[in-house]
Amino acid sequence: MSLPLTRVQLVFVPDCVNVSLRFGDPVAVHDIDAQRRVADFAPGSVFCRVEWQANRYGTTRWVLMVMQAAAPDESMSQVVGVQPGAHILLRGSGQTRVMELLGLIDRLEASGMPPAHVAVDYWRLVQHHIAARQPLPIYTTARHEAAQRREMLR
Repeated sequence: MSLPLTRVQLVFVPDCVNVSLRFGDPVAVHDIDAQRRVADFAPGSVFCRVEWQANRYGTTRWVLMVMQAAAPDESMSQVVGVQPGAHILLRGSGQTRVMELLGLIDRLEASGMPPAHVAVDYWRLVQHHIAARQPLPIYTTARHEAAQRREMLR
């Protein structure tokens, strides 16, 4: 029996559209053609997809989503380009917000914590802080270690 995978479509058309992964550990990546790829994720995997679109007048869309691949028996959100869907942990749109979230991801990586292995609850907490217009919370090494210990107990 094969593992049910979440398939994420990725696209790159120079000066027009870029849908890419910022982080995540796909089990496989398949090239469709020169502009399109798909990445497959196992259930429970956390990944970040960044969308950027432009026209001749400039950038028209910035969206960053941190998602968790779901198992087939779980309810999940429908996301364009993500089949069959995923749990949306964090969503930011607009250039300012996306740049702020990319900075947060950069800081996580600089501190030695891979964003794909950060606690799922932290991404939800960041989403709540965005909704409440509060400063983004800091993810500490102690919080990371506690989350890892909690996962080992499950």
